[in-house]
Amino acid sequence: MDQQEEQPAATLMRLVSGFQVSQAISVASELGIADLLGDSPRDADQLAATTGSHPRSLYRLLRALAGAGVFREDPDGRFALTPLGDCLCSDATGSVAPLAVFFGQPDYWQAWGDLRHSVQTGEYAFRHVHGMSPWEYRVRHPEAGAVFDQAMTGRSWAEAEAALAAYDFGRFGTVVDLGGGQGAFLAALLARHQGTRGVLFDQAHVVARAQPLLEAAGVADRCRIEAGSIFESIPEGGDAYVLKRVLHDWEDEDALAILRMCRRVIGADQLLLIIDWVISQGPEGAAAKLFDLAMLVSPGGRVRTRDEWAALLRATDFRLANIYPTRAGEHVIEATPA
Repeated sequence: MDQQEEQPAATLMRLVSGFQVSQAISVASELGIADLLGDSPRDADQLAATTGSHPRSLYRLLRALAGAGVFREDPDGRFALTPLGDCLCSDATGSVAPLAVFFGQPDYWQAWGDLRHSVQTGEYAFRHVHGMSPWEYRVRHPEAGAVFDQAMTGRSWAEAEAALAAYDFGRFGTVVDLGGGQGAFLAALLARHQGTRGVLFDQAHVVARAQPLLEAAGVADRCRIEAGSIFESIPEGGDAYVLKRVLHDWEDEDALAILRMCRRVIGADQLLLIIDWVISQGPEGAAAKLFDLAMLVSPGGRVRTRDEWAALLRATDFRLANIYPTRAGEHVIEATPA
């Protein structure tokens, strides 16, 4: 074979073996390797002593990740951070480490191992593997819930900056963040717009961990925390209501139920802002399409096209007013009461 014939096979092999790199990054993130390398290069023996690892095996992990460009191995056998590795540091803006840890958790990993079941039956794999939804699982396994919350909070910082750069949230007096997790997005919004107040709304076990984050951002005095389910009720009194990365978790029936609940509260002079993926019809947009596959695996939701978003909104007496792309790949979907 000539080089041109070999190249597609080599590219495909990198894709096929991608799970190995993902798991290696997850383990390195759990061990906190990037933080340990933040000050100066270290060798595997030093890192093993700090992390309680087997020196030779840790060296093999770091060597593999150096080959992938995450770390750099010096001629003397010490490892240092690369620009990719910097993104795993806990103090990096939008650190990828919490998400990497989450992707390596057994409950999530096992669900992806059952992808074929989802493809052949339409049932999401997590329920088939674990016998319950991921939401039920995280309530029953608080340690898994904590890992998930940390991953979503870490991801929210980068997404928040992108959304805030793409859309003017400062024109609203009060923003209600529905399903807002531990408040990372709302904290970033309030920090940027000093004249805005916020309401953080999510399940009780989620918002119970929100206060320290809001205090650290210096916005706790302008943010009210309320606990509840978006399927049962939502707070009144907002000028804008935000559903950030919420509706992609649900199939249409449940997404419609959430939107109908919103419509009960949102009046003619208020807005609904959906921050989510918009999947393209053409060949581009690989990230959104892979994320859609992740929703098929767990928790059984979907990424929608512009037309599908418009249809959901029409069915719940909203009108799709505009869509604003963000540099994070997601979009701010502006909806008004019809």
